Amino acid sequence: MVQTPLSSVARIAYLASDIIVDSHPIAPSTSPFAQTYDSVAKTTPHKPRIVPAPFGADAGATILRNAGAGLLSFTASSNSQVLTRLLLHLSEFAALPVVLHLSLKDDLSDVLLLRSAVPFFLLSYTAQQAHDNALLASRIARVEKKAVLHAFYSSDVPASISELAEDQVLPFLLGERKVHANDDTGADATALSQYFKSYETAALETVSLLRRPSHPFTVRGSKDPHTVILLLGSDVISADVDGVSYVSVNLVNPLPPSRLLSIIPTSATRVIVLEQVQRWNMKWTPLYLETVSALQGREINHRPVVQSGFLGYASGVTAADIQQLIQEASQASPPSRLYLGKATSTGVSTSTAPHIPKHEVAYTKILSHLFADRLEVINSPSLVAEQGEIATTPEFALGRVRGQLDQRAELIHSVQELLESGDLDGELHALLTTWILAKDDASKSMSLGNNIVKKLESTQVQHPAVERILSLRAHFPSSSRWIIGSDAWSYDLGSSGLHHAIASGLNVNILILDTLPYSSRNNADPHRRKHDVGLYAMNHGDVYVASVAVFSSYPQVIQSLMEADRFNGPSVVLAYLPYHSETSPALDILKETKLAVDTGYWPLYRWDPSKEQDGREPFSLDSDAVKNDLQQFLDRQNHLSQLVRSKPQMAAELVSSLGENVKEARKKKAQQSYDELLNNLDAPPLLILYASDSGAAEKKAKRLATRAKARGLSTTIATLDSMPLESLALEEHVAFIASVAGQGEPPQNGRTFFKTLNAAATRGEKIFTDLKYTVFAMGDSHYWPRPEDAHYYNKPGKDLDERLEKLGGQRIADLVLGDDQDADGPETGYKVWEPLLWKALGVDNIEVTEAEADPITNEHIKAASQYLRGTITEGLMDNTTGALAPSDTQLTKFHGIYQQDDRDIRDERQAQGVEPAFSFMIRVRMPGGVCQPDQWLQMDQIADEHGSGTFKITTRQTFQFHGVIKRHLKPAIQDINRVLLDTLAACGDVNRNVICSSIPTKSKLHREVYDFAKNLSAHLIPRTTAYHEIWLDKKLVAGEAVKDFEPLYGEFYLPRKFKVAVAVPPTNDVDVFANDLGLIAIMGEHGGLAGFNVSIGGGMGVTHGNKKTYPRIGDIIGFCTVEQANQVAEGVVLTQRDNGNRAEYNARLKYTIDRMGLDVFKAENVDDYGWSTGEDGKHHFTMFIENGRIQDEPGRDFKTGLREIAKIHKGAFRLTANQHLLVSDIADEDLPDIKRLLAKYKLDNLTHSALRLSSSACVAFPTCGLAMAESERYLPILVDKVEKICEANGLRNDAIVMRMTGCPNGCARPYVAEIAFIGKAPGSYSMLLGGGYYGQRMNKIYRDAVTEPEILGILEPMIKRYALERLEGERFGDFTIRAGYIAPTTSGKEWYQGMGGEGQYREIAV
Repeated sequence: MVQTPLSSVARIAYLASDIIVDSHPIAPSTSPFAQTYDSVAKTTPHKPRIVPAPFGADAGATILRNAGAGLLSFTASSNSQVLTRLLLHLSEFAALPVVLHLSLKDDLSDVLLLRSAVPFFLLSYTAQQAHDNALLASRIARVEKKAVLHAFYSSDVPASISELAEDQVLPFLLGERKVHANDDTGADATALSQYFKSYETAALETVSLLRRPSHPFTVRGSKDPHTVILLLGSDVISADVDGVSYVSVNLVNPLPPSRLLSIIPTSATRVIVLEQVQRWNMKWTPLYLETVSALQGREINHRPVVQSGFLGYASGVTAADIQQLIQEASQASPPSRLYLGKATSTGVSTSTAPHIPKHEVAYTKILSHLFADRLEVINSPSLVAEQGEIATTPEFALGRVRGQLDQRAELIHSVQELLESGDLDGELHALLTTWILAKDDASKSMSLGNNIVKKLESTQVQHPAVERILSLRAHFPSSSRWIIGSDAWSYDLGSSGLHHAIASGLNVNILILDTLPYSSRNNADPHRRKHDVGLYAMNHGDVYVASVAVFSSYPQVIQSLMEADRFNGPSVVLAYLPYHSETSPALDILKETKLAVDTGYWPLYRWDPSKEQDGREPFSLDSDAVKNDLQQFLDRQNHLSQLVRSKPQMAAELVSSLGENVKEARKKKAQQSYDELLNNLDAPPLLILYASDSGAAEKKAKRLATRAKARGLSTTIATLDSMPLESLALEEHVAFIASVAGQGEPPQNGRTFFKTLNAAATRGEKIFTDLKYTVFAMGDSHYWPRPEDAHYYNKPGKDLDERLEKLGGQRIADLVLGDDQDADGPETGYKVWEPLLWKALGVDNIEVTEAEADPITNEHIKAASQYLRGTITEGLMDNTTGALAPSDTQLTKFHGIYQQDDRDIRDERQAQGVEPAFSFMIRVRMPGGVCQPDQWLQMDQIADEHGSGTFKITTRQTFQFHGVIKRHLKPAIQDINRVLLDTLAACGDVNRNVICSSIPTKSKLHREVYDFAKNLSAHLIPRTTAYHEIWLDKKLVAGEAVKDFEPLYGEFYLPRKFKVAVAVPPTNDVDVFANDLGLIAIMGEHGGLAGFNVSIGGGMGVTHGNKKTYPRIGDIIGFCTVEQANQVAEGVVLTQRDNGNRAEYNARLKYTIDRMGLDVFKAENVDDYGWSTGEDGKHHFTMFIENGRIQDEPGRDFKTGLREIAKIHKGAFRLTANQHLLVSDIADEDLPDIKRLLAKYKLDNLTHSALRLSSSACVAFPTCGLAMAESERYLPILVDKVEKICEANGLRNDAIVMRMTGCPNGCARPYVAEIAFIGKAPGSYSMLLGGGYYGQRMNKIYRDAVTEPEILGILEPMIKRYALERLEGERFGDFTIRAGYIAPTTSGKEWYQGMGGEGQYREIAV
């Protein structure tokens, strides 16, 4: 078997132990022993309990807590901090069956510190010896009930060794003694003699089992030597020198003097003791002292000379080196310490800086960005090479800070002394005086210091203080001093030095990174609790404390770090950065951070004691989720207090009437129960449970409940998650209706139920012996078309039916599968299933005469809304929930508002028994995408005050804000209104934001097109006054005497949304053919707008698996003048209003055209980045904003930069339909300032690959309720990988339009991209190819469900072939068609034809 020393030891430790305490290195490195433990665990039934001991924790305490019950093995790599802490507890577990397996590199300095505290100490040099000694150590510990230290040299080079079979390990360790050693230790001390005897006995037993020798010493070389070289270290010296013998020590403890004397023959006149201890601080080394002590028992005439030395790398030692060593030792004045071999890497001079995990650079970059030249990381890893490993410890760092502050104090004193001398010229005196006053100012102290040094060096000032000042010149600037550490410091505040820093009173900042993921918070050792450093520091009273998370609130991180720097005293900033390993993607870190912050596990706060002096509140809570929960609690408390204090008679009245209310309620309840009893004497009760995400299964369940009640059944309806298994077991008849979500997963409101059901089935319980059930499952048989994915079809329903039967339930009607692909969709299967249920319940013959009410649809909601009012006003006043009523959420879309919840923490909040974390998205109506600087500043402020701190540029050339909670809705919309913008008709079944091309080079034409877009938007806007009443507190004139009227839309409005785009050839940056109405501008003779070619019928929305839905690009039907355009648009809207299909999904104009026929009605699409100049001489800059997200992040403070530009910009901002931004209309005189700000905030960086510049994504998770997979958060990660493929094939500067959406609704217009990805389930996407680069042709599905490895596997050879075989000017989408990968899409109706690829590339048949 080929093994490394470490893996062979780890294997024996796993097989021999009952408990393993595994010491982990500094995160994110993982334990080197863990991989072997995992592999051995797969092949053996023996399963020891493994307890991790994180770096910085007290491993000795962990051993003590777990020792005693069988053999405990501790595995670790030799480290001074770990072993020093272990030393404190060794005496406590020295008499316990514990084996300490310590991996060494090239130095015994640390491990030899433990030698005197353990009874047994074995040392191994090779992989085979490590294996044998690991077994021997385990045997000694088990039999003798003593601690054994086994140190072994680790090597990454595997070696062939003979392993003991797994089934022989435990029998050997647990067996009785079979051999006994001879007691020939002579006059040695009794305890030492007994320990050595025990060692020999166990060694002989091990030899008899393994058939390999095991000796305390290994002797080589001359039999009658004049020089004996004792080696405690690497056993690799093979040089043969006459008269020299080598003795390698394998047993370090116990080492009886008689045994040591036996290996030093009387012929020897010199003994050289070489020990591999590079960092030994005492004068004499351990083995040297043992040797000298042992030789005292020999007659003085036979005592050799004993000399001490260091052993380095001995692998290259030759006979000449040995002779030189002996020659140096034989000199009349030999060196005090001899040396053999090359220097090892553990000395201070060769120490290497510890690795900084890449994710942690996020915080160090922020520090560098904020403090620049002022920043000094006191325990920077770069100091290790000069100072050694101790340089990164907080104790050392604190000492450095104290030294620096003392030196600065001396500098200040020297400057004051020089000022008092009076013999200075005016300029120098002024400089020194100004510096004293501004010595703590970040920028002034540095510049003044430089000027003072220049002045002192250029003038001959005769004063003793001058020399001191110049020697201390480095301390003129006011430095920002930071000590950076990990959460390991939190385990022992005293030992870590953190307490000393907090109590020091020094002006030092401490940044502690906590990397424990929220999802792993319960996996740690329950006995090892991290201390709450923030609470500890706050209790100290004079320490600034902040808790931050860069992936949750970047502005709060910036604010906290700057406040910490300004605070005069110790500051502690606790920074959350949860990751499992360095390979963890940023998306996972974001999700873990959101979970931790939003659930309150990691609250964001700031504590500034200096504010108390000004009478201000020192504590600031920055976690919105925690703040909202707290506000609701305080609101309830305040309400109750007011009720009792201000109106005590009211409280009395409430109490006095309570009895009457209870009586009345009881009467009603009794009457209801009596009525139900009469109605249900002969009918069995029925419980209907459903699980639904989209609402389809819920509608089926509610309809079933209505029909059951009509048949006289006592019916109850609920979600699966609301029914515990214990309660379900008491039910008699239950009907289940379950749909499917994602990749065969149950819907959100059924997942907890499924988990508990699966757990019960795994335990083999029979809990449903009285339950009679039936299941109707809803799914789509074509959603996962590959044969290997077929089992996902209706998986929750099929699993539910199987588990219920396994748990003892009785099936009263067979499982029926509803399929979206059937003629009537799931209704086809439902019509089969429902009669089976009635028959099983004995009510199939009951005639139901009462007409069944039609289900309430959006059309009913719109008609009954009083022109979009509904009960929105009442809902906003309801403080018991963060949501609005379901009917109102349909109406708020017309007001530009979508209700959402944070899906990242939905499961967590459900487990806590609280409602989802509801918030709202607000979308602004801004025709043409032109925004003035004052409007931009207001949008920036709204994002900070009411939203999530960021805002997004959408594909409809407008802004949208996420994370707005209900009580912030009205203030946010009022703030939007203050800068003459609104949100009316930004969403909903009306014409939405009219978009137009951004063409900075054609200034006159753009102005006319923009003016037309504004006028058209105003012409098509709804006329209801509900928006102004609800959000702007404008009341109707004459009360309700005047009624609203919608001349264009009517009370039902449109069947679905309506989109208009205006394009200006030759660019098609708005994807004009993807819109319901497209107007293609025609330029007149004088460069003005002459009219439009009219395109109708475009649309992007699709429903997975429903072939009645498809994307479509518009058809050109003719030309109209500018004056005619409004009437043409109105005519198209009216036709869609009156003829659109309101009953089904295919309600968009594109389906109306295809149903009625076109006759009834009668472009580069990527942005042109960089600078351009218009016809009027004004300048424009188009910048890249990835996926339109305006935010600050490390290294890219785009939000701050654009805010600063807006403060000085005199032109306008233009939002593009590709989610990017133009800074427009810049005059010549303003150009330098704008360019300076663009460069300062890296907004002028256009060095991205053409692929990235052409990419686009919708929001998707975590806020979009329709999302099935990631989009905005994932596309940049995918682009990183695909652009490497492009660069490898020389295509870095060749644009390929790539778009991604989280669902098939098509918000990012993916169906006209060359490559597109449509989310189907988390991590799974439909892949589409063949779209036109200019937006002139739709793509189609090439692979129906792919994951990232499959995406890269498909694109890599395809892109390589494109680079080699493309024609001149041929775009990627065109190439995929010519090369035969995919067929062209000629019309929307033919979109499904040729899906799955062409010819040899075809994978699926649809």
